[in-house]
Amino acid sequence: MDTDQLRMAVETFYADVWNRRDKSKIAPLLCANFTFRGSLGQTKTGRDGFASYLDFVHRVISDFRCDIVELVVEQPKAFARMRFSGFHRGELFGFQPTGKPVEWAGAALFTFSGRQIADLWVLGDVHGLLRLLEQNALG
Repeated sequence: MDTDQLRMAVETFYADVWNRRDKSKIAPLLCANFTFRGSLGQTKTGRDGFASYLDFVHRVISDFRCDIVELVVEQPKAFARMRFSGFHRGELFGFQPTGKPVEWAGAALFTFSGRQIADLWVLGDVHGLLRLLEQNALG
């Protein structure tokens, strides 16, 4: 894949899989043995493992969005600076839902194998998110 195709795959991953929660895009985009570390610290293997994380995040954070702030592509990798956001609707890190908006920054490193994503390592600003969850809980 050329860099434009890698860029499109990352953009599709976030726009369709995460923001629209379109699970039909998982198989074409992700290798069967896909490995994943999410912004909230969980690790998953395979498409089904990833789909369970997708469901978890959307369950605890309604209207969940992933916005690409910056995207750098160099075969066979892509790096994205991210902003994650939504509304706190389920227990998260021990905090009961407040319905208030939450957001945190992240950094995502994609590794491709052929035309599919083989590995995705995402580091989220969990400390900042915890601080926000605590502020929201206190009113």
